[in-house]
Amino acid sequence: MSAETFIKRQLTEIQQGGRAMLFRKMKLALLILLALPVALVFRLIRSWVLVRWGGMISVYIGHFAANTELYLCERDACINVPKRRHVDLFYMAYMPICNQQLAKMWKRVLRVWPSWILDPISRVNRLIPGGAVHEIGNNTQRDRDVHNLLDRFPPHLEFTPEEEARGAAGLRAMGIPPDTPFVCLIVRDSAYRDVLQPGDWSYHNYRDCDIQNHILAAEELADRGYFVIRMGAIVRKAMKTAHPRIIDYATNGMRNDFMDIYLGAKCKFCISVGTGFDAVPCVFRRPIVYVNIVPLGYFATFRTQCLGIMKHHYAAAENRELVLSEIFNQDLGFCWTTSGYESQGIKLIENTPEEIRDVVIEMAERLNSTWQPHEDDETLQRRFWEIFPTDAVDADQGQPMHGEIRARFGARFLRNNREWLK
Repeated sequence: MSAETFIKRQLTEIQQGGRAMLFRKMKLALLILLALPVALVFRLIRSWVLVRWGGMISVYIGHFAANTELYLCERDACINVPKRRHVDLFYMAYMPICNQQLAKMWKRVLRVWPSWILDPISRVNRLIPGGAVHEIGNNTQRDRDVHNLLDRFPPHLEFTPEEEARGAAGLRAMGIPPDTPFVCLIVRDSAYRDVLQPGDWSYHNYRDCDIQNHILAAEELADRGYFVIRMGAIVRKAMKTAHPRIIDYATNGMRNDFMDIYLGAKCKFCISVGTGFDAVPCVFRRPIVYVNIVPLGYFATFRTQCLGIMKHHYAAAENRELVLSEIFNQDLGFCWTTSGYESQGIKLIENTPEEIRDVVIEMAERLNSTWQPHEDDETLQRRFWEIFPTDAVDADQGQPMHGEIRARFGARFLRNNREWLK
């Protein structure tokens, strides 16, 4: 199946989902008056039991996976939890649901009520003073593990025996023998947003990357015995490689919601440019290599099994690359828009295929206990984290961006860019 055919098929499915969303809004209008007495009942009984509710960010897989898992981790750690008897209810707050398998699995561990019941109650509750106590709040709205809970608690999601059998059959259908390690590769481009929500998303373009720059790393892994599976629900380009151990799952017609989750959960590690899907291996505690990180200040620093390198920041007017301290001194380390970089004359340059290969192989060798560090690697690593603003605070929420720093920056990148650490 061609990428063009694949995108057209996905667009048809999404349009059908749009019609379902319109029906949902009409039903919401009919139910909104009925929600008022229910909301009042919840107010009346809260001296005995506090009923809270929260809308899951179900339209984007990154938030749907990470925010929800972190809520559960915080609950286990008694963080952001009322010191009284309470019941938490959830609903899918956004349509279409990005992944039906993930939705099914969350329903096994959470009280998930139909949105047509809880969404009107939530709306009415916000109109009545004193309703904030019924909202679950920030622990379902953030995807940053500032308490390092992912390293502390096991995953909350599990596959049933039937799903395990289905996943094993899916791997066999892809030509992956049992017990053979595989790596997931996810590279962001603008196709998914353009199809899912047509509009002007150009402010996100600075995050886009070329899948072809990742082929060298994929082929090196494949030569070492791994299968490499290119992920993605909707992508713009197919991978240009004939290696038999590299599977372009995003365009070969085999992609489905179940295998997206199963592959993310079972991979040896994931290679990502920092986009939604990598939350799936994260919540299943799989190692992640981040390449082309931007903005750097949002690097996922909170897990021991995270490794990363960043895009180069090139100042066109000065014909040179910015050093690390300049990136943060010029407020580029937390810049979220394409225009923000352009206004300062900064061109973001993707990591070279060799840089990507080097950090990917570093992760593979670390996991296989064959990694051989250089004598000055720790010195370079310390210097990087001395410059990195580990005490940064989110400007919108006023919350810390980082907890204990447990991730590492790519060793060979630092060795080859010593001047960058001035």
